[in-house]
Amino acid sequence: MNGGLDLKSALVLGAGGFIGNHMVIRLKSEGYFVRGVDIKSPEYSNSSADEFIVGDLREIEVVKKSLDLSESFDEIYQFAADMGGAGFVFTGENDADIMHNSATINLNVLEELHKRNASHKENKTKVFYSSSACMYPEHNQLDPNNPICSEDSAYPANPDSEYGWEKLFSERLFLAYNRNHKIPVAIARYHNIYGPLGTWEGGREKAPAAICRKIAKVSADEGEIEVWGDGEQTRSFLYVDECIEATRRLMASNFQGPVNIGSEEMVTINQMVQIIARISGKNIKTAHKLDAPTGVRGRNSDNRLIREKLGWDFSMTLEEGLTKTFIWINEQNQLASLKI
Repeated sequence: MNGGLDLKSALVLGAGGFIGNHMVIRLKSEGYFVRGVDIKSPEYSNSSADEFIVGDLREIEVVKKSLDLSESFDEIYQFAADMGGAGFVFTGENDADIMHNSATINLNVLEELHKRNASHKENKTKVFYSSSACMYPEHNQLDPNNPICSEDSAYPANPDSEYGWEKLFSERLFLAYNRNHKIPVAIARYHNIYGPLGTWEGGREKAPAAICRKIAKVSADEGEIEVWGDGEQTRSFLYVDECIEATRRLMASNFQGPVNIGSEEMVTINQMVQIIARISGKNIKTAHKLDAPTGVRGRNSDNRLIREKLGWDFSMTLEEGLTKTFIWINEQNQLASLKI
């Protein structure tokens, strides 16, 4: 596997996706042997993984092949899921696929790891699971100025989407395998991760990428873009590099979670539009599509627990992160225009 060198090894599931691809890059920079697995290769860059398996983790044989190594992996990062932005998650049209596909992957991975551990008589592999702030109760996020998203507010459960319900179920699934089969786990609830190399068109992109794309496509110095809802819904957004750093700290610690990983810089969507407009140098007006899906009214990360347990907090401002993201999406848009 590693030419005789005593390297740490990691399996990144969902390595063809946005966060998974960034995690592969980070692990390779730390000297890990990395195997990536996904139903697709990364869309905007080559994978840095030592090995990359293109396969469907809903299939048991693919999971077995992914776990097959001369020695067990030190770490597994489970990012693989059926997901997208509001246009994919909140219409209700994709609920069965979202719940079936993501739950099947998690069930397969944990059960096959448990079987491998039993057959090899070892249990050293620590598994990270990427949950989501979408699992928090809808009734705690009705006030856009004061959403409640502390970790202890998760119950009584009432997520605003089937995507959130599946994330909540899978959190409990990972914790159950930890209790019953002693598999070491770590769980984070991500809050709106964004940045370069992420989906920016096609219907599954999230709000920062969608707005960057819309403004990038305004060809003149001024123009109008469509914003879903009245734009007064609030969110916080965390730049991907900071997400990866917090996740690595969590995996290096003895803290299991679940814990929020996010920014506490809460803005309205209208405010984010103006930030990106300022970055672009364009005068942008908004036309609000009031019947579009928007999710909860307000959401903001509560970082008290992660500050206490890991000594981590976000440091990049939203404008700094959006500047990096807009530059990349603007370049992608220009490249796409040249291909037409």
